[in-house]
Amino acid sequence: MVIVMEARSTDEHLVGVLERVEELGMTAHVSRGAERTIVGVIGDERPVEPEQFEVLPGVERAVRILHPFKLASRDFRPEDRVISLPGGIRLGGGEVQVMAGPCAVESMEQLEAVAEAVAAAGVRVLRGGAFKPRTSPYSFQGLGEKGLVMLREVADRLRMAVVTEVITPQDVPLVADHADVLQIGARNMGNFSLLRAAGTAGLPVLLKRGLGSTLDELLQAAEYILTAAPIRWPCASGASERSRPPPDSPWTSTPSRC
Repeated sequence: MVIVMEARSTDEHLVGVLERVEELGMTAHVSRGAERTIVGVIGDERPVEPEQFEVLPGVERAVRILHPFKLASRDFRPEDRVISLPGGIRLGGGEVQVMAGPCAVESMEQLEAVAEAVAAAGVRVLRGGAFKPRTSPYSFQGLGEKGLVMLREVADRLRMAVVTEVITPQDVPLVADHADVLQIGARNMGNFSLLRAAGTAGLPVLLKRGLGSTLDELLQAAEYILTAAPIRWPCASGASERSRPPPDSPWTSTPSRC
């Protein structure tokens, strides 16, 4: 359910709504738009009628959300998301940003050469894997924390932001200390404990679509981190024969390789 506040509603009105949501045993998520503030209600709302909120001061209307993904729908956030990163970097809106770098960070020399080349081409977000999930246990798995330190050092020197993958819930705090954006790889789209952990880091989260997954499944996976993360956006990586047309969501990117 989403609760749409009146354009002239006050902070006191909003507090009253949040208290009522809590009294009913549910969780509220606030989205402030240019003209309206919207409150997303998460929990078992079946016994709750919209009228219980519509009678509160400052409430314009309350609407049930029929999508399986609630916080990822435009019912909750009508506006397109624009994400701000350090250094004045903006993702979304009328700007196009390219994230580029080595697939895996293998050495300082390799990372510097690639980062300098992409920075010279106008790239402002450096991507590179410090932790690499591999099919074979004998393949190179990444440099781990050493690779994170390299990414941060090179990105700071070139005034770039860092996006890098985290593959276990235990590594989220470590990766968050060095990155500006956390990436959840396609292999981990269904790792729900990792999604929840990434949502607590306080950073934007780039969620890649799992192999063969539909866009609906991608947005439902995003819902796990949307309940905790301030900013996150799904990246449609590749195509699926089972995919439907993109749902009306402010979080859906056009299909691309990320």
